[in-house]
Amino acid sequence: MQNLDTNNFWQFDSIYWLQKFNSSDEGLTKTVFNKIHRQSGHLEKKTSTFQNDLFLFLGQFKSPLMLLLIGAVILSAFLGDTSDVFIILFIVLSTSLLSFFQERNASQFVEKLQSMIALKCRVLRNGQEQEIPTSDIVKGDIVLLKAGDMLSADCLLIESNELHANEASLTGESFPTLKQVGTLPAKTELSKRTNCLWEGTNIVSGTAKALVINIGEDTIFGNIAKSASTSVETTFEKGIKDFGFFLMKTTLALSLFILVVNLLNHKSVIESALFALALAVGMAPELLPAITTIAMSAGAKRMLEKKVIVKKLASIQNLGEINLLCTDKTGTITEGAIKVAGTVDGFGIENEFVKELAYWNAKFETGYANPIDEALKTLTLGTKIDPVKLGEIPYDFIRKRLSIAVIADKDKVLISKGAFNQIFSICTKVRVSNGTVEDIVTHKKDVENKYNQFGIDGLRSIGICYKNIETNTITKKDETDMIFAGFILLQDPVKAGIIETIAELKKLKVNLKIISGDNKNVAKSIALNIGIKDPVVMTGQELFSASTEALHHLVKKVHIFAEVEPQQKEHIIQALRKTYSVGYMGDGINDVSAISAADVGISVENAVDVAREAADFVLMEKNLIVIVDGIKEGRKTFANTLKYIFINTGSTFGNMFSVAIASLILPFLPMLPKQILLTNFITDFPYLTIASDNVDQEQLEKPGKWDLKFIRNYMVIFGIHSSIFDIITFLTLLYVLKVKETAFQTAWFVESILTELFILFIIRTHKNFFKSTPSKYLFILSILGLVITISLPYLPFAGEVGLTPLPVLNLGIMLVIVVCYITTADILKVWFFKKYRSS
Repeated sequence: MQNLDTNNFWQFDSIYWLQKFNSSDEGLTKTVFNKIHRQSGHLEKKTSTFQNDLFLFLGQFKSPLMLLLIGAVILSAFLGDTSDVFIILFIVLSTSLLSFFQERNASQFVEKLQSMIALKCRVLRNGQEQEIPTSDIVKGDIVLLKAGDMLSADCLLIESNELHANEASLTGESFPTLKQVGTLPAKTELSKRTNCLWEGTNIVSGTAKALVINIGEDTIFGNIAKSASTSVETTFEKGIKDFGFFLMKTTLALSLFILVVNLLNHKSVIESALFALALAVGMAPELLPAITTIAMSAGAKRMLEKKVIVKKLASIQNLGEINLLCTDKTGTITEGAIKVAGTVDGFGIENEFVKELAYWNAKFETGYANPIDEALKTLTLGTKIDPVKLGEIPYDFIRKRLSIAVIADKDKVLISKGAFNQIFSICTKVRVSNGTVEDIVTHKKDVENKYNQFGIDGLRSIGICYKNIETNTITKKDETDMIFAGFILLQDPVKAGIIETIAELKKLKVNLKIISGDNKNVAKSIALNIGIKDPVVMTGQELFSASTEALHHLVKKVHIFAEVEPQQKEHIIQALRKTYSVGYMGDGINDVSAISAADVGISVENAVDVAREAADFVLMEKNLIVIVDGIKEGRKTFANTLKYIFINTGSTFGNMFSVAIASLILPFLPMLPKQILLTNFITDFPYLTIASDNVDQEQLEKPGKWDLKFIRNYMVIFGIHSSIFDIITFLTLLYVLKVKETAFQTAWFVESILTELFILFIIRTHKNFFKSTPSKYLFILSILGLVITISLPYLPFAGEVGLTPLPVLNLGIMLVIVVCYITTADILKVWFFKKYRSS
């Protein structure tokens, strides 16, 4: 079993492979399943929790600067200078542990999210249908498939009924491929292996029973993924990475400059090297990857509380950026609980025969579960006829109809229902109110007018037709010369509170556009009901006739796109993306391409597999207010991530320039290496709580966008401001207080930490800092850091880290400088955000 050659498996029939896998038409027995499970090594060799934690911890030291620092410390120990080694290593280890625990918690939460949205499939085992996670599939399993299902293995068909699969991900062919049971030559090319189904593809229409042949890396998709595993960076991810490299290079350049200056001033080589490396580690944005991960996982946790499951963490930033949301109306704008308002003939008169046809068609449908059929199954019939199902032609988005053949009272009848135009186009006769059948030409205009009037009245209407047949089997070719029976009228009332929800979206500067397959009259009626005055409606036919250039301008003015074909949704999204950052919400097979094309794809928990797989976010309930909450959380995450960047480019980065200047004029190091690392350690605690900080309402009202120019302006202005106060501190200590080396280093140590702690309170808001409330943990840890900093020089072990007690006058002057720094930084901040804030 383990060494079974499954290459070219399409050349053998299912009976051959069922024998090879010791399976049967009823699926694997429990005994055989357990044996295959063990032999195939299907349970992936997962690394233990300890191994994962170890790799994550070691990853904290992957920075070249950190490795150089540790190497230099060890070297100095070998050279006999051991006094600072243990202190520096302790601080480095403590900082790494702090970051490790935060990232560990974030990664554990991401794993929990992934388990919540894991795909499931239906299999036969011991003759019973079971729903299992796709990760539990083994070779020899029999899977049951319907429209919307994703394939998680390479399979051979055992049975199929009008089965079409989308194989674009493997073959590049955009049109669905018809799949049929059979055998094919071994050298048949991939796109023509019509008896196979492949992992990574999905079922578009029809039903099937298939035998699992290959799983995991043995599948075609698995091989491709293994050889070309790449992930697409979001705009924010790329911006963060580029900016991190920019800061790292600048920090490295300044560190080298400071090292050279200190060596030219005949300072100790080891001490100068340690100082430069400690400075680079302390000032470099080494927490940036951790902060972004923690901020995004914290955002994902808050979003889960608001019933939004985040599939791709990096997409949280994108959700905060969107300024246009596109959605279908069913379940979002309307209740989504479809009710049958009537079953009428072609002239609008209630008709029992039409009700019977509608009920039977829905009752025997198996290919594509949908709310319309669920509603029709609740109808109560006056007749006692109990028909038997003969066959089915499943619904698909090309024909837009579903056909069922039944034997009813000895007559064989084909019943088709679907979109009115598609049903009416296959009819040559119409059943009139008295039950007789007449030529459709005579009544064509009356029926079409009645259809349009239903739309104006806000009723969705689908057509239903029938004809008597002679055979026991049916195909699509039989859908001709039908008799139009009438309309199924459906009601889906506007959702309570939707007008208020749309108003909330507008407050967030997010526009709403509806994309629907319903006719334009129904769409217009819905638009008026939700408060859109003079709604602009564009139909699918108008879309077809518009040029690409014209479409880019037209779509901006449209409120509702109606009578839209599935493939047109993607074109609409692409046209809208020329002007907007677009989010698209959908739950059906026909939404998949639009979900993939949007900047942010959104689906719902009960959507078809392929729609959930394509989405970035999955809603636990189909409600626009959930999206509103999600957008706010996306913007909150974006704002909190930027706070760390601003801190790193403000006082912290300004300190680099200050140290460069100090190295030119001081006969000693302005701060010892262990003091720099201790500064980094004390400030890291509150910095890591930024991810859960409160965000001002004003910052949530506009989409946040990555703007490198804006950040560079901030870096220059606040870097200069920070350096000015550092230089004032140096001059005061040297020429006013006339302190010696240790007292100078102690005073600057205290001033540096206090300014870095206070700048966090200033930068976290665009208002005056005292008008905005920070989060509890940020406030507590910052106050704790402040107390520790002021107390350290007076503690018994202060000398071990090169600190000495400061006279009251010296400490008081440092505090005055810090207060002046806070006051001017806050005024400068308010001015800066008013002048330079990104539009």
